[in-house]
Amino acid sequence: MGGNPFLGRWRIREMDEWDRDYLDLVVPAFLEFRADGQGAFQFGTVAGFIDYRVVQRGADVAVEWSWEGRSDTDPACGRGWAKIEAGHLAGKIFIHQSDDSGFRAVRVKMRLSRSSAPTGSDSGGAA
Repeated sequence: MGGNPFLGRWRIREMDEWDRDYLDLVVPAFLEFRADGQGAFQFGTVAGFIDYRVVQRGADVAVEWSWEGRSDTDPACGRGWAKIEAGHLAGKIFIHQSDDSGFRAVRVKMRLSRSSAPTGSDSGGAA
């Protein structure tokens, strides 16, 4: 399969179920994949830590993950998947026993931090 094309931070630009105002309500919406198979994401008041795997789906290389975190102030978990299409990350994220939404994201050119975490309401922003 070669190297991991998903490494780094991706800026979520659009989602099927939520508008831009909600996506960036707390921090600029993002997904992040680190080399250790872990990562993080946040959009609106939904945030979590990711445990991911790079997989082969037919002819496509994809990333699949499970996540644990919160939705609003409630504990939450779920899963997601994505693949790269025309330079964008496109996929779907699922909140267990709740909503799911397709999304599109673009790669952010920045150095990865050793530890990225979803923000809390008192943290003042993303890492």
